[in-house]
Amino acid sequence: MDIALVFPGQGSQKPGMALDLVDVHPIAAETFREADAALGFALSTLCFQGPAETLMETHNAQPALLTHGVAVWRLLAERFGARVKCAAGHSLGEFTAHVAAGTFSFDTAVKLVRKRGELMLAAGNRRPGAMAAILGDLTVRVRELCERATREAGSVVPANYNSPGQVVVSGEVAGVERVMELAKEHGARKCMRLQVSGAFHSPLMEAARAGWEAALADVEVHDARIPVYANITGMPVTGAEASRQLLGDQIVSPVRWTETIRHIAADYPGITFVELGPGHVLSGLIRKIVPDATVLPAGTAANLDAILSLQAA
Repeated sequence: MDIALVFPGQGSQKPGMALDLVDVHPIAAETFREADAALGFALSTLCFQGPAETLMETHNAQPALLTHGVAVWRLLAERFGARVKCAAGHSLGEFTAHVAAGTFSFDTAVKLVRKRGELMLAAGNRRPGAMAAILGDLTVRVRELCERATREAGSVVPANYNSPGQVVVSGEVAGVERVMELAKEHGARKCMRLQVSGAFHSPLMEAARAGWEAALADVEVHDARIPVYANITGMPVTGAEASRQLLGDQIVSPVRWTETIRHIAADYPGITFVELGPGHVLSGLIRKIVPDATVLPAGTAANLDAILSLQAA
C-alpha cells in the first residue's frame, strides 16, 4: 500500500480535536506539549476545550490544525513511513505536509503558521473581505463571473478550486456578493458565505505579504525528503528555496486542490490517500476529484487504530 499524505486547512478545527488521541497515545500528548512550549500559551487547552469562537480565529486555528496533523503523522510514521510517496495539504495544510516531509522542524512550523495567521488577520482588518463557496455545475466559469463582478461591484477572484463543482471565491464583500448572485443565475446549486476573518488567497492579502516573506526568510528550510505538491501549481516540489518561494506566494494565490489531487493520482496510480487531521473534508473532495480513489481518514483514535491494524500490502 503506497500512501499520499493529505492535511486539511482552516474550517476543520473544532473543540475536542485530538483529545481522544492524547488520552491514549503519549506521542500525541507530547506533540501538543511541544506546541504549547513553542508558542508560549496553552494551545492544547484551546484545542481540547475551546471556546469554539476563539479556536476559529485564524491565528489559533492554523497552529491547532498543524499540531493535530503532526501528532497523527508521528503516530503513523514508524509503521507506514516507508510507504509514503508524497504529501499535500490544503492551504494551511501545506505547511503540515512540509513538516511531514522534513522541510521544516515542527517547532519552526508551529511558530511560523501562528505568525501567518496573525498577519492574515491584520490584513483582513485593514482590508475587510469575504469568501463564499459556489457549488454546482455552472454554465460559465467561475473565473468569468469573478471578472464581471469585479467590474460591477468590487475585486473578487477564485481562491480555492476544491473539486469539480466546488469553487471558493474571495475578495471585497460587494464583489463576493455579486458573484453569488451571478452564480445563481448561471446554475449554481448553492452559494454559501464562509465564516472567515478575511479574503484569504486573494489580492486583499497583499498587506500581509511583506511581513510573511520576511518571516519565511528568517527560518531554516530543508530539501524535502518526499515530494510536496504545491497549492499554487498542483505540482511536486522538493527543493528548499523553491518551497520557500511557493509558500510565500501561496498567501495571495488560489489553492489548486483539484489539479493537485489529479496530479498525485496520475503520478502514483492506485495510491491510497490518508487524511491526517480533524474531520474528513478532504476525503470527500478527493472522492469527487478521483472517484475510484482509496481514501482513509486519520484524525481520531478509532481512525488511527483502523489504519494501524491494516496488514502489510
